[in-house]
Amino acid sequence: MKWMIALTLALLAGPGMAEVVPPPGMDVYVLGEVHDNPAHHAEQARLVALIAPKTVVWEMLTPEQVAAMAGVDRTDRAAMAQALDWANSGWPDFALYHPILAAAGEAAHRGATVPRPDLRKAIGEGAAAALGDRAEGWPMGPLAPAEQEAREAEQRAAHCNALPEDLLPGMVEAQRMRDWSLAALAVAAVEAGKGPVVVITGSGHARKDSGAPALIAAAHPEVTVWSLGQIEGAPEGDEPYDAVQTAPAPEREDPCRAFSG
Repeated sequence: MKWMIALTLALLAGPGMAEVVPPPGMDVYVLGEVHDNPAHHAEQARLVALIAPKTVVWEMLTPEQVAAMAGVDRTDRAAMAQALDWANSGWPDFALYHPILAAAGEAAHRGATVPRPDLRKAIGEGAAAALGDRAEGWPMGPLAPAEQEAREAEQRAAHCNALPEDLLPGMVEAQRMRDWSLAALAVAAVEAGKGPVVVITGSGHARKDSGAPALIAAAHPEVTVWSLGQIEGAPEGDEPYDAVQTAPAPEREDPCRAFSG
């Protein structure tokens, strides 16, 4: 019923005002974001309340942080931030993320942050080497040359064209490692009967052509996935998501300033 109500409201809103309404019955819903955009997080919270997932997979959390949530009132923002040691996490203000957590109710949570030793090995030796036996069944081998070039170009742009060229392949492998972590946890939850699953992550990891949805489609085509990409400004051509939501960019310092001087 809640899906029908949401769909009706979206249709009544008219052109340019309709809210995104994900299809019911999917196994995994990947909800992308620009990490410091409040509008994106508000949309994620709205969708989490609508989807009512049994499991939420977080790019931002480690398994240890998830364990620290036990017994903490999820509606208490200050207590939850303290339990997660969020102030030292490196992520934007917890006030942006707490409404998503609160909207998830009694859902189980999974932390997908890749441990630093694994990430370093992925950068130096490749994601497949870092994963070892865990890579079995997943498409983690070398990319086709054109795909490798395209992903290096994305990493070049993401790092303000400031990284030495010889570092770009490692950045691609780090991205692939994070994609795998999100995908593997989502699939494991589905296989354990803990779906639907919501994945909270950056929009780069939500891409259907290269992110976690692409890995799931290749390794576990029986698992159904719906992906939302949230961006700032107008879409550029066909975006690689099932749905796209746009919002103005918040005021922020030039992210490329860190690479200058």
